[in-house]
Amino acid sequence: MNRRWVSVLRLCLALASTLWLGCAAAQSSPTLRKISEAGMIAIGYRESSLPFSYLDQAQRPIGYSMAICEHIVDAVQARLGIADLERRYVAVNSSTRIPMVANGTVDLECGVTTNTAERARQVAFTVTTYVAASRLVSKKATPVRSLADLRGKVVTSSVGTTNLRHLEDLRTSRGWDLSIVAAQDDPEAFRLVETDRAAAYAMDDVLLYGSIARSRRPGDYLVSDDALSVEPYGFMLAKGDPEFKRLADDAILALFKSGEIERIYRRWFESPIPPHGINLALPMSPMMRRVIAHPSDSPDPAVYSAGAAR
Repeated sequence: MNRRWVSVLRLCLALASTLWLGCAAAQSSPTLRKISEAGMIAIGYRESSLPFSYLDQAQRPIGYSMAICEHIVDAVQARLGIADLERRYVAVNSSTRIPMVANGTVDLECGVTTNTAERARQVAFTVTTYVAASRLVSKKATPVRSLADLRGKVVTSSVGTTNLRHLEDLRTSRGWDLSIVAAQDDPEAFRLVETDRAAAYAMDDVLLYGSIARSRRPGDYLVSDDALSVEPYGFMLAKGDPEFKRLADDAILALFKSGEIERIYRRWFESPIPPHGINLALPMSPMMRRVIAHPSDSPDPAVYSAGAAR
């Protein structure tokens, strides 16, 4: 057998090995099997959750979460050996995101979802990719600097969020006269404050800074010192598929270990970002550095706040 045929044989064996490994991986994971059979992965994104997951001027989903998810999708593509894996982007919101992951419409949700014990009964979460704190935005003319300032006022948050639940818990536990309005989405909630129909809007602090930066008069608003809670973000995927979760987690951990996560963070939190060149100028928090040093997929806020400077 001449050298040319030996080379051809080796190439065929290598291709066969790659195909077999891809098939084996797909067989052990329902999600990978579904992706392999369809030649497509369905990625859930948010339309206006700057800087995590939102649409640019060309209506393409971009952001911090999307950048990390691209590395996960690359890992899926490599595992399955599909050179032309199709990426199908599916818009989700606070109300639809969990059902769409649970029913298989979305394979990987790349948004701004807090990992909670309640949600973990319906879906799985990757290791935490960001840690936020739930705070309040209000107008400087009528400031809500602390939780106590909420008494007797109207406050809003988006339907289907942990922030709304925290407000309800606060009203119940402290017996305050507090009117809570559930907005359909984040932009509507901010508009309620902007138009003086609500005194404050409760949401994760980084999202509040994004809303302020995009508003007509950013200087009119302030974010409270007091926090309602610590919010660990993770990407949602189907429950009961440990192989797919392991693949996603490994892709994220590789970013942590290589330091690439630092570059991704600077790109979306400390640099001008599309579409209007906004720079949030938010240095990485001690809680986020703790996540990188000690990765976790725990929904317990204490895991992330312990030892973190405020």
